[in-house]
Amino acid sequence: MKKTLEILITTLKLAIQELSKNKLRTFLSLFGVTIGIFCIIGVLSTVSSLERNIQDGIKTLGSNTIYVDKWDYSGGADYPWWKYLNRPSPKLIETRLIKEKVSADINIVFNFTTQSFMQFENDKLDGINYHGVTDEFDQIQPIEIQYGRYLNSMEFDQGTASVVIGYENAEKLFGNPERAVGKEVDLRNKKAIIVGVMKKQGKSFIEGWEFDQSIVLSYKFMRQMLFNERFNNPKIIVKGPENMSTEALKDELKGAMRSIRRLGPTEEDDFALNAISDFSKAVTSLFASVNLGGWLIGLLSLIVGAFGIANIMFVTVRERTPIIGLKKAIGAKRRTILMEFLLESAMICIIGGLIGVILVVILSAVLTSVFSFNVYVSLNILALAIGICVGIGILAGIIPAMIASRMDPVVAIRSK
Repeated sequence: MKKTLEILITTLKLAIQELSKNKLRTFLSLFGVTIGIFCIIGVLSTVSSLERNIQDGIKTLGSNTIYVDKWDYSGGADYPWWKYLNRPSPKLIETRLIKEKVSADINIVFNFTTQSFMQFENDKLDGINYHGVTDEFDQIQPIEIQYGRYLNSMEFDQGTASVVIGYENAEKLFGNPERAVGKEVDLRNKKAIIVGVMKKQGKSFIEGWEFDQSIVLSYKFMRQMLFNERFNNPKIIVKGPENMSTEALKDELKGAMRSIRRLGPTEEDDFALNAISDFSKAVTSLFASVNLGGWLIGLLSLIVGAFGIANIMFVTVRERTPIIGLKKAIGAKRRTILMEFLLESAMICIIGGLIGVILVVILSAVLTSVFSFNVYVSLNILALAIGICVGIGILAGIIPAMIASRMDPVVAIRSK
């Protein structure tokens, strides 16, 4: 162990000496490795950070959750919107019928969303998202309350004029969000009491519930404000138990909805089942393609860098030929010489890789300050960078190292 450590320290010193001997040659040789690592690690870090933010946004829509709607959420260039336009919208009574027909223990919510204003005294906020929901909503979409409380069962059953508002709404209307609890606000043609303020969520790339700019109220109270849910995209949200797969839940819902709508065997569905897990898989697939592009660009640079490192090692072997001969003459084994040059090649690559990682860290800091999400370099990505550098170093140095290890000591000592 001690001998190996000594070899490592000596190799590191020799690598630094080699790098400082000819700075221009060293720079050109390391440049390929630096750019290659910068491309791979930069793309992986940025893409993984972006994917993580989007996946977190998708998770806020619910896990193991299916949205029953007349619209299919897949979208795309060939989206046949005309096909879905005349479909019947989901109805409140269908939530009860679905629960009766589905065998699993599910949570089910009827929801419709619209926008209107909210006013307190002389201060008015426009474009507020109104989420009218039934009583199992917090079982499907957990809501963290910062101040006050969430709506209770009686308020849902009786359609009481009670609301829970988003953190930013409370901040804009009352300055201190805690002051919002207990205040009476004007909502369209009704007055309501604020019973709770939701915890701040922050921005996301996914337009989900956007609770910071929303209010949550009972469906019955929202209907009292003369909103027509038919024109506000009503939907049924179903969450299955943890031990039930999304596909199994879809199958049960499909059978239940076809039975409720009394569709014949030859009639096509007049509803859509939109699973949140499908969005997550689509995002993962998309970012896998982006990552592949980053790998291809980076590998091209690494190949160029590998040739540069190999050139350094060939020159190094030629310059140290007498020293190699002397070492072998006093008893150095072939594997010792081989390991010495392989380690030196790997060290040079690691130095080039570290420069690339430093550039990625700087880029991450710049992107974090510009965009509304954090770009981070994970430990897994750093470990990958080091592994790539070591691998490239060994591949680039294997031939020069083998040449050095096979030298005849007498011939090597006499060469100059």
